[in-house]
Amino acid sequence: MFSGYIDGLIVILAINVIMAYSAALPLVAGQLNLGTAGFMAVGAYMAAFLSNEYGLPIGVAILVGSLASGLIALIIGIPVLRTSGIYLALATFALGQILVAVFLNLEIVGAAQGYPVYGYIEMPTIALTTIGLLILLFVLSQTRFWLYLTAIKNDPTVCDLFGIKVRNVQLAAFVLGGMLAAVAGGLQAHYLSYVEAQSFGALISIYTVLFVILGGTQTVLGPLVGAAFFTFLPEVFRSGEEWRYAIFAAFIIGFMVLRPQGMITANMMRRLKAPFGGKASA
Repeated sequence: MFSGYIDGLIVILAINVIMAYSAALPLVAGQLNLGTAGFMAVGAYMAAFLSNEYGLPIGVAILVGSLASGLIALIIGIPVLRTSGIYLALATFALGQILVAVFLNLEIVGAAQGYPVYGYIEMPTIALTTIGLLILLFVLSQTRFWLYLTAIKNDPTVCDLFGIKVRNVQLAAFVLGGMLAAVAGGLQAHYLSYVEAQSFGALISIYTVLFVILGGTQTVLGPLVGAAFFTFLPEVFRSGEEWRYAIFAAFIIGFMVLRPQGMITANMMRRLKAPFGGKASA
């Protein structure tokens, strides 16, 4: 059995990994989504409410919360994704804040006082769920859909000329990202046994994007590595007490200056595959 500290760290890692991919899917297609915290809140509150009030099994409640978040992402994504660049980032940022504000003022789920969650899931369940999602994402990365995402990021005009429905692919990535964030929210709610809107602040969305940028968007492995790095490195500096976050921030800034393409690159993966029959590039 793991200690409570190790259990908690593994849960944080699992939630961070899921959130990283929720931001990575749109980001791979060239979309900066700063509203992931809002979709996480939707999943947390919806799953908690369904398991509390209707006695749904936790897994079913989280699934329904994820579908609800995906529906919201679909409805809102249609007009929002007509924008791009900084306008898209601001629009998704505002969207996330609006979703959180709704729950902050919704009396049926405790409003600002928070909402207790009666169902509970343990660390192994969360870890296994995350592993299952990672397998699905790695399978997805081998499909045309992922290829379309990277192609759209590089040149959406050429993709459109080749018959790729650019807007539809971007919308699908946005919806899938919202659903993943909702799963993370549902898992967190049933592990902590409590949900409060204040915990889904804007910094969560910003950190989530940093996971992806630090890990790299060129490969499917990048967000996983970035999330793990962000989770464990502050713990390495824990002995520094109040200085650990300053040291961590300085390290991140230095790293991004020296390696802006991220920790894991496509060229690196090709080199790693070369001894197993792959073809390394120069």
